[in-house]
Amino acid sequence: MVLETHDVVKRFSGLVAVNEVSLHVAEGEIVGLIGPNGAGKTTLLNAIAGLAPPTSGRVVFLGKETTGFPPEKMCHMGLSRTFQIPRPFPKMTALENVLTAAVFGKKERGGGGAKTDPWRASRELLEFVEFPVSADILSENLNTVQLKRLDLARALASSPRLLLLDELAAGLTEGELKDIIRIIFKIRDRGISILMVEHIMQLIMSLCERLVVIQFGTKIAEGPTQDVARDPKVAEAYLGSSH
Repeated sequence: MVLETHDVVKRFSGLVAVNEVSLHVAEGEIVGLIGPNGAGKTTLLNAIAGLAPPTSGRVVFLGKETTGFPPEKMCHMGLSRTFQIPRPFPKMTALENVLTAAVFGKKERGGGGAKTDPWRASRELLEFVEFPVSADILSENLNTVQLKRLDLARALASSPRLLLLDELAAGLTEGELKDIIRIIFKIRDRGISILMVEHIMQLIMSLCERLVVIQFGTKIAEGPTQDVARDPKVAEAYLGSSH
């Protein structure tokens, strides 16, 4: 198993943002984490990635308990993520942003062989995510779609085993959604497991083998995508009772 959470709780003073959530992601799997706005999805990702350690419960990554590990250690172990609002280094080019992640975010995790040229690897990653403009553009000049692609390339630069995607498709057009679906499948085909938070159901239904649904910080459903989508609790909590 790539990732397991066991009864993870995250409190902020008197607010319980995540309430005893357990989930798992298997090798090569794409799992969707869905729920209404404010359900605690991003907070759970932060607890897994080390940005906001759990108040209680356990996180197990690649068979090792990592509860409370800082983000840089999680990254070096093979966990990477994108963010709802990408924040690159604005005065650096797109290529330099990816290069920074390739150099500082990656740590050898076993195996031998010659080291890859980080400049070439960074250019190849921008091509892989189909970055639509020159790699030499300053990141402060990028629009939302371009920033999302850059954020994805940066996340891949540390050679993750697990990728956390936080609303990667927000703001994309219909055509851009088809492109990002294809790119995410390419990432999975590289052997990278994915846990994704997303509101766009077209993306969720196209990509995810399983769904985990949380409402008010509590898991209310989990299982194969089609089964969960037909669950009356999910229809009421997330899709709207009229569905």
